[in-house]
Amino acid sequence: MPDPSRPIRTAAVIPAAGRGVRLGPGAPKALRTLGGTPMLVHAVRAMAASRAVSLVVVVAPPDGAPEVRALLDEHSFGRTELLVVPGGETRQESVRRGLDALPDGIDVVLVHDAARPLVPVDTVDAVIATVRSGAPAVVPALPLADTVKQVEPRPRGEAEPVTGTPERALLRAVQTPQGFDRETLLKAHDTVVEGEGATDDAGLVERLGAPVVVVPGHEEAFKVTRPLDLVLAEAVLARRRATDGYV
Repeated sequence: MPDPSRPIRTAAVIPAAGRGVRLGPGAPKALRTLGGTPMLVHAVRAMAASRAVSLVVVVAPPDGAPEVRALLDEHSFGRTELLVVPGGETRQESVRRGLDALPDGIDVVLVHDAARPLVPVDTVDAVIATVRSGAPAVVPALPLADTVKQVEPRPRGEAEPVTGTPERALLRAVQTPQGFDRETLLKAHDTVVEGEGATDDAGLVERLGAPVVVVPGHEEAFKVTRPLDLVLAEAVLARRRATDGYV
């Protein structure tokens, strides 16, 4: 249990060890540039923009931690402390290495996708505040705009039979940062293997049987996965720079 006599401290873990093959060949997805700046730098800035976040741990490709550290050292993140650690073979292993790098005294942990470079600080703060209020796991999410069909999978290109239509009003599209009580997240990583009914950190907590709650996400917290996403991100960034003085 956190000591009630001391302030609650928050850290963010950003797994950035993936290759991002859907954006095509080249640099790892997190190091692709957005407005002339690597997406990873934007993602770290998004976490550092919250006054509640005192530390950001970036989990680099297994053989690329020195290069990522050098890249980040070229940029300013204000008063926020920055650590870089090498990642593992899977996303869960990389997140766990980020968790292992956290110092004592961290109570709330955010896990944020490096490929979501433009999440607004209000969303970050809302996640943190909800964890601090007692929720063990918090996920920002948006209602779905499209009807979703459940299908029986077929090889790529073949017609797939529809097996059901989930009620759209009950579904949400999940974003990051996902926020957690530190001990809950550590227990989830120690207990559950990603893929056993879980595809994200909140899913690991769900498998424990612990409650997960949703707070409103934001349209600009979308994930840059495909070339068209990068075009949209460039447009959002250009608008921010023109209207908000964003760098």
